[in-house]
Amino acid sequence: MKYIVLLADGMADRELSQLDGKTPLEVAKKPNMDALFKKSIAGMVKTLIPGYPYGSDIGNLSVLGNNPAECYTGRAAMEAANLNIELKEREVAFRCNLVTVKDNVMIDYSAGHISDKEAKVLIELIDKKFGGKDFKFYPGKSYRHLMITKFGEDLKTVAPHDITGQDIEKFLPKGAKSKILIQLMKDSQYILEGHEINVERRAEGKNPANMIWLWGQGKKMPLPLFKEKFGLEGAVISAVDLVNGIGVLMGMEIIKVPGVTGYIDSNLKGKAEYALKALKKKDFVYLHVEATDEMGHNGDIAGKIAAIEKFDTDVVGTIIEGMKNFKEYKIMITSDHATPISVRTHTDEPVPFIIYDSTKEVVNDIESYSEKAIKEKSKIYFENGWELLPYFLKNSN
Repeated sequence: MKYIVLLADGMADRELSQLDGKTPLEVAKKPNMDALFKKSIAGMVKTLIPGYPYGSDIGNLSVLGNNPAECYTGRAAMEAANLNIELKEREVAFRCNLVTVKDNVMIDYSAGHISDKEAKVLIELIDKKFGGKDFKFYPGKSYRHLMITKFGEDLKTVAPHDITGQDIEKFLPKGAKSKILIQLMKDSQYILEGHEINVERRAEGKNPANMIWLWGQGKKMPLPLFKEKFGLEGAVISAVDLVNGIGVLMGMEIIKVPGVTGYIDSNLKGKAEYALKALKKKDFVYLHVEATDEMGHNGDIAGKIAAIEKFDTDVVGTIIEGMKNFKEYKIMITSDHATPISVRTHTDEPVPFIIYDSTKEVVNDIESYSEKAIKEKSKIYFENGWELLPYFLKNSN
């Protein structure tokens, strides 16, 4: 049996008046998902848990079969793992966003989804100016980077995508030695504001990367190995360090695909094609798509619908056709959390999932592939997100 999870980050949403009371998932043209839905079982799963961040770190940990309450130390620890940064005993990793701030207001948590090339220059400059004994900065992808330090584990920090349009002052780090990080963040503005890259970005009508934002700190995070836990050889395909980092910590192969960006322009068809190749040797592939979440954070209704449609065409359609080459297989489609357009951030309501099993005939009588219909009609519900994967792998009959 071959297994593949197709996860559209933040795809689940809420009903919108702009869509006549429907969600982007309902409005999107998704013939491949709809066709598979009618031959699949469907249910709801709560991927996030009280007392922990409402984020992709918790959501993807859960969907990959981990109870965050038993292992979570902070999202940046996962991202560090994917960058091959071995955190030492007293070291703490911080997520370091390149952001756009204007008049002390968070304008853009992603600095206009700055390119890898531009971002690398800016982060290396920040490391040159502020790095040393106390801090070390590492470039990641687009706006997502890391800082490693030896203090700050107990600070309270806030994700920049949660404060779009708000004054940043009340959301700066709080706790012991927070003044050091706050000063670092503010000093970064003097370094970045007039940099030639940002001068060019402004001239092109793009948001400048004029500040670093530190958040999501975490220490070294041990996770159970996927093969030992489930008896399967697994692989992960994602554009983001967070998801790949979970795979690294679980001993899974990280498959790099050319042209992936974590945005609407990402090479999604390539992801699907690489996943099918991987399944010739692996038992399980976790294919993660970020674009749906980004559109939710942007509050972009048309963009989110387009991202769902691209996911359906390039990923789901390619996988459905390619999986026919395997004798027995299962496909699961779900989200790691909801990212409703109306609030532009992550929320903790349950999200829908569907499971298709090539060895079993199923007739799904739920009228539509939507959050509301599945919630109202399906009797399958997981309060604990980490129970879904074992169900998918072993017990979905």
